[in-house]
Amino acid sequence: MIASLLMVGALATTLDADLRAIAAVGGEPSRVSAAGVTRDEAPILTLENADAFDPAATRRRLVLVGGLDGDTRSADAVIGAVRWFKSRARSAIRREWTISALPSAQFDANDKQSLARWVTFQAPDLVVTVGGRWDALKGVPFKSIDGPDAIAALQKILSASVGRSPLHEELVARARREPLAIAQVLARRYPEAPSISYIPAVAWTQTLRLAAITNDVSLREKVRQQIQPWMSGERKLFGDRIQLTSVAGTMIFADLATAGDNSALALADEAVPLAAARKASGIAEYSQGWTDDMFMATSVLARASRRPDHRVELDAASRLLVDYAARLQQSSGLFNHASDAPAAWGRGNGFAAFGLIEALTVMPADYPSRSTLLDIYRRQMEAVRAQQAPDGAWREIIDEPGAYREETATAMLMTAMARGIRLGWLDRSYRSVVERAWRALAAHVVDDGTLIDVCASTGGGTTKRYYFDRPAITGADDRGGAMALYAAMEMHALANSGQSSRQ
Repeated sequence: MIASLLMVGALATTLDADLRAIAAVGGEPSRVSAAGVTRDEAPILTLENADAFDPAATRRRLVLVGGLDGDTRSADAVIGAVRWFKSRARSAIRREWTISALPSAQFDANDKQSLARWVTFQAPDLVVTVGGRWDALKGVPFKSIDGPDAIAALQKILSASVGRSPLHEELVARARREPLAIAQVLARRYPEAPSISYIPAVAWTQTLRLAAITNDVSLREKVRQQIQPWMSGERKLFGDRIQLTSVAGTMIFADLATAGDNSALALADEAVPLAAARKASGIAEYSQGWTDDMFMATSVLARASRRPDHRVELDAASRLLVDYAARLQQSSGLFNHASDAPAAWGRGNGFAAFGLIEALTVMPADYPSRSTLLDIYRRQMEAVRAQQAPDGAWREIIDEPGAYREETATAMLMTAMARGIRLGWLDRSYRSVVERAWRALAAHVVDDGTLIDVCASTGGGTTKRYYFDRPAITGADDRGGAMALYAAMEMHALANSGQSSRQ
């Protein structure tokens, strides 16, 4: 057993070195990443290009997969094929094709999703396996090659006439949509389950933002109807057990009050002392001490601070953010989800970023802790930028290449980054990062508003494996819909702010 593990480790080390050597050769593919992890959390390595969702990219897309038969020789053959493509293939083939490669598809037997997920979002026009067979994607041509003539066979395949696959066309069409078009779809669908919680409240606040831009009375009316049970007093805001996630749900009433609806003010005020309350340990009173709290509390306190003579709420938000960053921000700039959770969970980093932008957006330029919060925010954004996946997404564990690429992390971190560019907290070099993230997010939002790969509800976990194993939801999801709607609105705001990607 020990000898077997040592052999697997040695092969992984060799594969990593081989892929990095090929990536360094001019041309694409040029980015080493991963499609999943083994049970011992080793990344299942890939070699990728960054054009999967780029509407301007014209090359056809080949995905090479090896190792399905468990034979290391097929992995070697995939590496050899990529090396041939980058260094010796005819120029006509290189002009027509680009490649992504997964040399050793050694997924766990109970991992039924990772291979299909990775291949799908490489937007393939053709899938070629080397050793073993796999033709699980409907509508994408499939070929299998093997043996000493594998490269000759591949050259013949790539010389044939192959058009774009329906899958590639669909993903590019999703990425080509304008932010407001996606926002319209999401605002009409979400939330499907109204409640006083941060998830519906994010959807409601962004729906009102969209309604103001488009002058769509029906969207305003939808929000009004969904919140009416609480506005009328028919339902109470909170039950016997107060949770900070519910406290954050009152942000919709704060936004209505700011817009002049005095009938919403009492509901907004009811939540302010609950958001400000702290335990002796320093964590928020109605919480678990996770990064989630940075957004849940600050979403309420920052809104309250916009009113005259309410600076005390901004002081409370600022102290909470600084204290939580001291406990949870890594030296890298990323955030652990909790003090006993050794993982930079994707949505957890989104919550930290959201809390920071909520405070910074309303904070005066001369506010005493503004520079401290800006430093926390900028360190996180720099770390996040360094961990962006080749296709533009962020992962369910931000700094683990084998973690799946996740919808809410991508939406939330893109939103925080776009806000920072628009308001001058980040330089314009981040613009291309945001644009790539937007395309990746859009590719995960179907035309009817259903979503792909939304991490399920997640508490604090004490092992990294816990986060690796969090299920991904595909279908209708209020959480994913709300965050994608927020991202669409922020992307629209950035596009209309006069900022550009030029330095």
